[in-house]
Amino acid sequence: MKNTILILTGPTASGKTAVSVKIAKMLDCEIISADSIQAYKTLDIGSAKPSAEEMDGVPHYLIGEIEVDNRDYSVASFKRMADGYISDIALRGKTPLIVGGTGLYINALTHPLNFAHVKPNETLRKELADIEKSEHGALHKMLSSVDPETASRLHANDTKRLIRALEVYNDTGKPISAFGNDFSNEKQAIGDYDPIMAGLTMPRELLYSRIEQRVDKMMESGLMNEVDHLITENYDESLPALQGLGYKQLIAAKNGVYSIDEAINRIKIETRHFAKRQITWFKRDKRIKWFDVVDYGTVDELAEVIVDYYRSELNERKNKYGE
Repeated sequence: MKNTILILTGPTASGKTAVSVKIAKMLDCEIISADSIQAYKTLDIGSAKPSAEEMDGVPHYLIGEIEVDNRDYSVASFKRMADGYISDIALRGKTPLIVGGTGLYINALTHPLNFAHVKPNETLRKELADIEKSEHGALHKMLSSVDPETASRLHANDTKRLIRALEVYNDTGKPISAFGNDFSNEKQAIGDYDPIMAGLTMPRELLYSRIEQRVDKMMESGLMNEVDHLITENYDESLPALQGLGYKQLIAAKNGVYSIDEAINRIKIETRHFAKRQITWFKRDKRIKWFDVVDYGTVDELAEVIVDYYRSELNERKNKYGE
């Protein structure tokens, strides 16, 4: 029987952190972050990294573990590290809870990986093409966040190759450059999981309002000081870690590209665009059970309903496998 993992996903600012901690306490879970920026050290405020108080004693993994100047961390790295944590958590009799909104990271754990051949995924291709039509350059940004090496070789207008690179990442969890021109020598991956997937959603207007409020709170909490520290430490602004929302715009402002006020406005706009892409990405996965945040009065109430769903699905799997 494959290890069962719980997934909690959804767009940025949908409230995943608070709900996930409540769920973890009720189900004796340990949390693995599936967020591409929270994994880096130092990037605390801009990545909305949960504080020790917010973690409330629940063990969290892949938060603040990667050096900022690491250029090699990718979805393949995430998969390898997450595999180790999942195995360790399960061996200790606890349940792994994967929490985050980086779609390719979630896919790396929830889709079967076949390195022998990557077949065209027409549904994914159409969705990616639609994303590019709604926001020119979006695919290049997506690829840069997970496969900067390939993105650096492709022009933002090379939609066909950008889609293929993202398609390979989606299906295999590895950069397309890892395959060369011959997929036939790759072995089928081992370690697939049996996922139970829940997602948080809310009306678009409310989500956008929450995004704007969160950006304002980040600035009040010292995001500019965090960026100043990165500049003082002479980190190369082309590092993958510094392409994260908030950091990229404020570094550009410090370099005189535009004003701080314009940078803040750009963060809000680009975060809204990012959330829209996340929603489009996750809505295609029919395994995700969606919970509308506005239907529940408190975080505790929302967490309890999701826990009921997880328990029901866990019981169904136990009955299926005769445990």
